[in-house]
Amino acid sequence: MKNRTVLRGGAVVGGQGVVRADVAIEGETLTAVGHVDARPDDEVVDVSHRLVLPGFIDAHSHADGLLSDPDVALTLLRQGVTTVIAGQDGVSYAPGDGEYASEYFAAINGRLPTYRGGGVDAYLSCVDGTSALNAGYLVPAGTVRFEVCGRTDGPATEDERRRMQGLVAQGLADGALGLSTGLDYTPGIFQDAAEIAALCVPVARVGGVYVTHMRGGYEANSAAGITEIVEIARLAATEADAMLAVHISHLHADADIVLEQLARLAAAGVDATFDAYPYTRGCTLLGMPLLPADVSALPASEAVAVIADPARRAELRERCTLRAVTSASLGPDWADMITLAHLAAPELAWAHGLTVREAAERADVAPIDFALDALAASRLECSAVMAVRSPRSGAELARIFAHPAHMGGSDGIFLGAHPHPRAAGSFSLFLREYVRDRQVWSWADAVGHLSTLPARRFGLGRRGVVETGAVADLVVVDPATVGDTATYADPGSRGVGIDDVFVGGIRVLADGERTDALPGRGLRRSPKI
Repeated sequence: MKNRTVLRGGAVVGGQGVVRADVAIEGETLTAVGHVDARPDDEVVDVSHRLVLPGFIDAHSHADGLLSDPDVALTLLRQGVTTVIAGQDGVSYAPGDGEYASEYFAAINGRLPTYRGGGVDAYLSCVDGTSALNAGYLVPAGTVRFEVCGRTDGPATEDERRRMQGLVAQGLADGALGLSTGLDYTPGIFQDAAEIAALCVPVARVGGVYVTHMRGGYEANSAAGITEIVEIARLAATEADAMLAVHISHLHADADIVLEQLARLAAAGVDATFDAYPYTRGCTLLGMPLLPADVSALPASEAVAVIADPARRAELRERCTLRAVTSASLGPDWADMITLAHLAAPELAWAHGLTVREAAERADVAPIDFALDALAASRLECSAVMAVRSPRSGAELARIFAHPAHMGGSDGIFLGAHPHPRAAGSFSLFLREYVRDRQVWSWADAVGHLSTLPARRFGLGRRGVVETGAVADLVVVDPATVGDTATYADPGSRGVGIDDVFVGGIRVLADGERTDALPGRGLRRSPKI
């Protein structure tokens, strides 16, 4: 008989609340929850005065190309995250050779040298045995369109739609959890509701999830994005003869707007969930709110040539400024609202952590010129933290997080000298502020939002619960000390109060430090339970 691991002396958090119980693990499975009689060969972990929770599932992560990075893994584990959902915002490596994502999303997902093509199955296989964490994957609709339509900006033909449907269906057969879109990114910006609905037909037929970064910048524009979701769900369900499950990525707006739009979806009969992170500021590509679509759609070398062309610079400055000023999220003070997170040009390292206006003043140029010069020097590999016009308080965010369709998603971007703190702090902040301090959630509520609901929504099998027969992805939490330390000034500082984590029954975090174990897997879609 193989040795067991027994977590002894703590309390288990589940649907019944917090219950004093030991936990036994054999292989990757929980074999007992309750009183566990001792065996001579047990490996015992003392979890006295601590809570045992199912591992957290980050419903929106950009660790796609970084899961084997030990620093990234440690950052996630110290928050209790054991699984990430990758393939977000319509752009990632598979299908295809990964080159489009490696260029266009280089500042967000990084590059993945171990993936050299082969589709979703090949990407998931890159995770197997190379990471301490698990990853599920969404077929990215923008990458699919690029594979079939290239960089064209017109509507797809019927033949192109059929070919794209075939790539989506193959990705689902390979184990993808659903389909993602990024409708403010290229080429998602060129995909209309009818095209997206066509790609959602195979998703609906297998019970997958349509995950969307809505069109139009969220905030006060959220109603337009919700209207498009309703149309996509209606069209796809009609063609598939099956309801389409919908999940909205990083839903950020004032609480009244969020709750009103969720009610609209329910009234329209749309089965919808959403993720949201516990911060007000966002983070994205620097070029997204500035560069016109016809420029951002170009290969990086061609976009750089346009930016550097003196004959086109005046017009480009005017167009970029207009985009920023009229943005729902930015406005006339856009240069003060954008903080530089990642600039790939080494000569611009001094600008990390500065606003565009501060960096422009040091360089003695206009803000729009500094932004364009930085994009050119970095070959578009730039990201930025974006402030919003009306920052929301913790109390305002609490109203959103209390919604039963909410789940935790960090939208974590790990690249850059000065990234957004959400990558290092989201899940720790949820526990500190919304469980312990504000008591918006009970510990059982936290498990529901951060573990159980995402496991069920994305079809991750027997995960998200601490029950006999479940997969032993487990987090041991000190309820008195758990919390975040990442700030906008110190965005990489890791969480505290979570020192022991198990993935697939293997201890990957012990006394706050990573072990050498790499039990992570690329998770294939399972029947929903």
